[in-house]
Amino acid sequence: MKHLCTLILLVAVTFSMSAQTPEKISYQAIIRASDNTLVTDSNVSLRILIRQGSITGNTIYQETHSLKTNASGLVSLIIGNGTPSIGTFSTISWAQSTYFVETQVDVTGGANYSVIGASQLLSVPYALHAKTATSITGPNPYKAAIIALTSSRTVTSSDINNTIACTSNATLTLPSNFTSMAIGDTINLEAHNGATLSIQAATGVSLNYTAAGSGQYVSAAGNVRFGLLRKTGTNAYIISGQ
Repeated sequence: MKHLCTLILLVAVTFSMSAQTPEKISYQAIIRASDNTLVTDSNVSLRILIRQGSITGNTIYQETHSLKTNASGLVSLIIGNGTPSIGTFSTISWAQSTYFVETQVDVTGGANYSVIGASQLLSVPYALHAKTATSITGPNPYKAAIIALTSSRTVTSSDINNTIACTSNATLTLPSNFTSMAIGDTINLEAHNGATLSIQAATGVSLNYTAAGSGQYVSAAGNVRFGLLRKTGTNAYIISGQ
């Protein structure tokens, strides 16, 4: 008798008590006979294939499971926990391509598998891909540089998204038509140990909605005063933390 499988849900990446990203995907299916009746309380064998690029793409991972359907014809399994025969699940590079899961079943519990469903893996693998973010080679692109400011000058492109540490009284000027700084870009501002950091908008530039506006960060001895500069328009900026 031929059987078919109704794929229910790629539930989620299975959670564990470990702080590491779990390398498993919960998977469920309902097994039905060709007349659409449920295959209930029966021992079945499932083979799971991960194909790369398309439904008929290369099989980069394959595993098998021996399961028993419940009273509703449902089987539940964890992709990554089966008996592997091709590839290693934990080494799949989810960011490199699109992937599809193909399900095969032998309703007698043997190894005479028939293909009964295939679907594209969507958001679930990207939770697995997130584990690669724990290892970054080379300089960290998200780490702000600390730029010392000891004398007055104009804002430059190297200041963008970094931290200005003012250790002597100085003025930082916002020039007009400063295209290196995009709208939304920021600069962290610090005045250290009694120093005063002044922010001055040039002619034609607004600061905190005031034409040619200005502001100051005055620090006390032994303390630091923090602020943030953000570009809000072509020649418009706001500062906070004064």
